[in-house]
Amino acid sequence: MKRPLITLLFTLVSVFTLAAQQGVANRKLDDQKKVVERLERQIAEGERELAGIKKDRSSAERRARRLARQIESRNDLLAQSEGRRRDLLVEVERADSAAGSLNAALLRSRARYAEMVREAYRNYRQNNYLTYIFASKSFSDMARRLANLREVASLRERQIRIIDSLERRTVAERERLALRRRELDSVHRSLEGQKKRLQRDSEEARASVRQLSKKEQTTLKRKMEQEQRLDAAIAELRKLTRGNREGAGFSARTTNLRLPVVGGSVKKYRGNMAEILGARGAQVISIYEGKVVDVKRNRITNKYDVYVAHGEYITSYANLSSVAVAKGDKVARNGTLGVIGSSVDVLTMKSEYKLVFGIYPPAPGQKMSAADCFKK
Repeated sequence: MKRPLITLLFTLVSVFTLAAQQGVANRKLDDQKKVVERLERQIAEGERELAGIKKDRSSAERRARRLARQIESRNDLLAQSEGRRRDLLVEVERADSAAGSLNAALLRSRARYAEMVREAYRNYRQNNYLTYIFASKSFSDMARRLANLREVASLRERQIRIIDSLERRTVAERERLALRRRELDSVHRSLEGQKKRLQRDSEEARASVRQLSKKEQTTLKRKMEQEQRLDAAIAELRKLTRGNREGAGFSARTTNLRLPVVGGSVKKYRGNMAEILGARGAQVISIYEGKVVDVKRNRITNKYDVYVAHGEYITSYANLSSVAVAKGDKVARNGTLGVIGSSVDVLTMKSEYKLVFGIYPPAPGQKMSAADCFKK
């Protein structure tokens, strides 16, 4: 009596576990889809803006600036789509495994039900039910045996319901597997198309830059760099760091710190700023323990800027594609802040993954070199 009941319970638990895993996977894929759709709308808006800019010398700078942002957006879309493709591959494998498991459970349940039916028929033919009841030693024993027989009949009914549920779940899982495979094919085709359009944008952007004189190119690059400057934000954030004790051990003499990009390398230093290159997907880390005083989304680059206070010193981390912290969070030394974002060299229109790092002492007039922090 116990063994069929245990088998039944195990089957039910397996079905509910698969349903829970499917729910989590669906929510993650839906969130990814929303991010991809947002980026696609942003790119479509950029296409419309570019279409309105004439291709002549007077508008070459505007086109170059717009194309540089368009290339960054396409890089973000490619990264998000690649992530979606990887998760869909995992989901296809999981759905395939789930469909196989459900089918195996269905076959076991059918076999178990067939065994129950054969057993019931044998007992019916051989009058074993009556023998079982009349062999009772007392009225209470008879009542117990009658209850056992009713439980066996009830168990058969439950097994039928389980078989019916498993059949529906197996069909639904196979349909979901087919849907995920179609989504995977669609994402793969979209990726190939985006790669081609990225190459087209890059070639058009380089052509726009070539129309400019050397002086105009230098001016354009300076304007693009100024868009990433963080000084205005720092003036406001200094008010929030007064009296902060998180990471108060940091000072102008602190050296031998890790670069804020895991596996990164310095492209250039410029006073209190540093441009640090890394691989796609590289983690951005806090150079020292402290407190996150702000997280902002740059309205021009559409990337994230994170500001961390170490005592009353502030470090800034600009051009993150995603963040792992929120305002008010405490972070450990080398703690993860987010993921490096893409960028475009406006003169060559080549894509790269870059973090713009800055360090600001408590007093506005005090100077501090970013290079000093990483000296051995």
